[in-house]
Amino acid sequence: MSMSDLSPDNWAWLFFGALLIGMAKAGISGVGMLAVPIMAAIFGGKPSSGLVLPMLIIADAFAVVYYKRHAQWAHIWALLPAAAVGVLLGLVVGYWADDKLFAQLIAIIVFASLGLMLWQEFRGLPARITGNRYFSWVFGLLGGFSTMIGNAAGPVLNTYLLSSRLSKDHFIGTAAWFFFLVNLFKLPFHIWIWHTVTVDSMMLNLAVIPAIALGIFIGIRTVKLIPEREFRYFIIIATCLASLKLLW
Repeated sequence: MSMSDLSPDNWAWLFFGALLIGMAKAGISGVGMLAVPIMAAIFGGKPSSGLVLPMLIIADAFAVVYYKRHAQWAHIWALLPAAAVGVLLGLVVGYWADDKLFAQLIAIIVFASLGLMLWQEFRGLPARITGNRYFSWVFGLLGGFSTMIGNAAGPVLNTYLLSSRLSKDHFIGTAAWFFFLVNLFKLPFHIWIWHTVTVDSMMLNLAVIPAIALGIFIGIRTVKLIPEREFRYFIIIATCLASLKLLW
């Protein structure tokens, strides 16, 4: 769909979705997933995944510049190899899975990780599990798969990072770098295999950069006002609400 094909309502929802993506990348985790159903309603399931991807990369770049000093690279390197395998698995599944199956697969992944997140927060996972290298491999694989087929890896990564008990800034900086690298890895597949990133879609991405930047600004200012403990609870609640959206 080109810029001239969008109605005023479409433009309003497009800018709102871009605003949410910017806020999410600045640390208001969970709200970015609300952009997924908004974009899907306007452009369709798979095409919307290609439209959203460059927006995510732009927002990732903003977040990386601001939070670059806080990234915990040990966690990033532990996740990346399995995440790459997950992306390739999602690429294959994308050839035969329809939109309904996409939603069901993502919902299973997100709700499973959500249950683990709540267990970790209120009961605590044993160190022998969270300290095991297989723990990061499992979450890297699930994150890569879910981000490829639906740009929905936020709850998966949230679960892993919450289990690591990172501080607020370290949490955001690590997530920013991880998603920036994974989304860049996904981009060629969307361009040359799924054909969901096109010249027309890129023009739409460029048009909403101001909304993404505004979302980043709002997110940064809001995160500074949230104490550490409340920030963790906010992530859990936002992830719950965002996960419910995957059922529709």
